[in-house]
Amino acid sequence: MKEVTKNILKDIYKERPVDSKKYDFGLLIVIGGSEFYSGSPALSAMAAFKSGVDMVRIIAPKRAADIIASFSPNLAAYPLEGNWLERKHLATLIEMTEAAKAVSYGKTAVVIGGGMGRTEETQNAILEYLSEVSVPVVIDADAIHAVEKKPEIASGKPFLITPHTYEFFVLTGKEIYKLPEEEKIKMVQEEAARLQTTILLKGPTDIISDGKEVALNKTGSPYQTKGGCGDTLAGICGALMARGIDPFTTAQAAAYINGKAGEIVAERLKEGLLATELIEAIPEVIRI
Repeated sequence: MKEVTKNILKDIYKERPVDSKKYDFGLLIVIGGSEFYSGSPALSAMAAFKSGVDMVRIIAPKRAADIIASFSPNLAAYPLEGNWLERKHLATLIEMTEAAKAVSYGKTAVVIGGGMGRTEETQNAILEYLSEVSVPVVIDADAIHAVEKKPEIASGKPFLITPHTYEFFVLTGKEIYKLPEEEKIKMVQEEAARLQTTILLKGPTDIISDGKEVALNKTGSPYQTKGGCGDTLAGICGALMARGIDPFTTAQAAAYINGKAGEIVAERLKEGLLATELIEAIPEVIRI
């Protein structure tokens, strides 16, 4: 077991070669949003950009996509017909994922789950997409609820699941909220081994395991209970996985970055911390 430190960033954020070209440092797809929720995929995308990914493509239901596209000229949002993800959208999702993989020479990852909702049709569509996709995926928020229905879908794939304690309960059936930290660590490791995936359990101390190794991240602030701070973490994870970083290393580095950026903002704003402010602090954290 080890504690994550800033040293983990040194092998990730090296000086870029002068002949670098677009997509060398990743193309991220963010799938999320619904009629009611539009902020989540936008926050993930902006956090990914600030974490160094070269390009982000957001795929969302039309209302969410239109709102997201208006946030910033940096955000490219593809609108899906309807108010939420449906099975009829799967061909588009797979086609866009494979196209991204081709244009980036494999430097592609996906973040899925934020703001998607939990209708049966959406959950089933998420599962079918995950069963067919051939790139690394960060599974967050509502996508965790989908995976609970078929947890074997993550087995042996380059997936990273990012639950808080309730989502961990949904995923595993294990209630860990009131357990001592030592027992939480053991349970996260056991469940990561059982599911054959990598889990980043978010909390005052982030617990990360691939079923074999365990790492603890202690950066962060109690002011990061604000909505959107999990979306920023997912976006950072996606940016790193799109660069080709393995899920276990990604989880450690992303947890450190998100937590340290939160600390920086909380020191100045305390109760006024917002996810958008956290995103702006990311470059300060990753500057080596």
